This record gives sequence, structure tokens and C-alpha cells, in this order.
Amino acid sequence: MNLEERLNPELRSFVSLLPDNMAKGWTLDTIGATRIEVPPTTDPAVNVSERFIPGPADSPEVRVKIYNPQNQEGLLPGVLYIHGGGYAMGTVEMFDSTCNNLVKEVNCVVISPDYRLAPENPYPAGLEDCYASLEWFVANAVELGVDLDRIAVTGASAGGGLTIAISLLARDRKGPKIHFQMPLYPTMDDRLLTPSSNEMNDGRVLNKETCEGIWNLYLGEGHKTKDISPYAAPSRAMNLSGLPPAYLFVGELDPHRDETLDYVTRLVQAGVPTGFTLYSGCFHGFDMMVPHAEVSKGATNISIQALKDVLCK
Repeated sequence: MNLEERLNPELRSFVSLLPDNMAKGWTLDTIGATRIEVPPTTDPAVNVSERFIPGPADSPEVRVKIYNPQNQEGLLPGVLYIHGGGYAMGTVEMFDSTCNNLVKEVNCVVISPDYRLAPENPYPAGLEDCYASLEWFVANAVELGVDLDRIAVTGASAGGGLTIAISLLARDRKGPKIHFQMPLYPTMDDRLLTPSSNEMNDGRVLNKETCEGIWNLYLGEGHKTKDISPYAAPSRAMNLSGLPPAYLFVGELDPHRDETLDYVTRLVQAGVPTGFTLYSGCFHGFDMMVPHAEVSKGATNISIQALKDVLCK
């Protein structure tokens, strides 16, 4: 594939500045720089605090950051935001601005868990940390000023995959009621057999080699031939009935395009109310990597509106 020929014109100048091996295959040696501590991004309209909450059984506590309006009044919607990073990278602080924006635009309370990362803590450690955070969120809703009838879960990339996995777990464990799921360009199929997962080989954006590294870190090498749980790779889930209403978007040039399309199609077939947008000429994470582009602003605004349509009735 010639990436330049298919790129959205707004994104071309950004991609042209990237090194050829920007998205080189991930190993433990190459992901260390993505775990550095970054200073928090503050916003005068948002109050931010943190707690250490009970983790899964026989596991460490989970640090969660709580974001809420400075002048919070009454019960507000609650949003569990799960950061991305291929299940092995990223920090909560890297997504402060995203959480701050959710608070301001939706008028909600957001919590974001600092879940354990692979490969030191492979599946199911991170997922169980996120699920424990959802349980704590719901159990402490009154204290947090959150309306139990307006709880959503969202995240992008690996955060999107975890969003779907949590929705499956909550359904199957008869756990907390999730009223809306918004997994954006989710990382959810470890098999990498779709056309989109094989056609993207440009080293400047997410590509097949990178995706193989992601899943090897999270599930271990040889996972394609193993009996992998649908909570680990949600594309393997056979039954999608009873899941929360959903909204998703993905870029046309994202390796995750086809697994996202498949999930959307099967949600609709299972009777789950679902909205979806495909962005022509856009690569994985375009909205966060080039936030000033009009296509990125539009994608962000539409996803915010999807949350508001459900949570702010």
C-alpha cells in the first residue's frame, strides 16, 4: 500500500515528518520510553484527585484518578475511561487532557485506572484491574456524586479492547450495569487474519508488525494456536447479545478496521443499538496524534455527542 496516496490530505504533512520506523514492532526493550512519568495536565474547570482502591483478589491495590467538575452539583453521569497503549504502554497522566475534556463537555465524573501492564503483568491482570475499578466506581457512586443509571465505559485502542472485555465480563458475571460502551478503534483480535491487519505495512503508523508485538506481549508468543479467552481478545466472543448500546469509530487505514467493522455488524445483528463512523484516509489514533486536524476535531465531537445523547437525557 502507498500510504501517501490514500491519506486524508490533512494528515499528510504530519506523517511525512515521522521516522520510517516510528511504529517498529514492540518488544520489552522498545516500550520502556512509553512508561516515563509525565507531569499531569491541569484544567481550572476540573478537580482531579486520586485514590488507591481494592484490586482483584490476591492482587495489589489499583491507583485511580478521579476527574470531576470544580463546582459539581447534583448527580452526574459516570464515565470509566481506560487508557490505550497496546496493553503494555502508556500512563493515566498521558490522557489527562482527554479526561478533562470529557468532564467539561459531558458534565460528568470520570475515573481512570492505572492498570497493570504486560508483559510483566499479562492478561488478565490489566483487565481485572479495570473491572475492579468499575465495581468500585459503582459501589461508591453516592460519595462521588454519580447517577447509577448513567454509567459508561470508554477508551481507545487497547483501551477500546478493554472496554469491550469489561462489557462482556459485566454481562457474564452479572456485575455492574453499564449503560453505554464506546470502544474507539479497539485492539480486539489477536489472530491478525483480516485484510486490514495485513495490508498496512508502513513503518510510520500502526502496522502488522506492531500488532504482532502487541499481542505477543499481552498473551505470549504462540497465542494464535491457543484457546484464547474472549475476554482477552474480544473478537473471539461468539455471543454479543445483552451488551450495552455502543458507538465506535475507526480509520480506513487502521489495521483494526476490519475487526471493528465485524464487531459493529455483529452488535447490530444481536439487537444492540449501535452507532459507527468510518473515517476515510485516516490511520490508527489519528484523532490523538493530529488533534488540530478538522477530521480529528469532528471525530472527537461526534464521539462526545454520542456520550451526551445517552448520558445526558
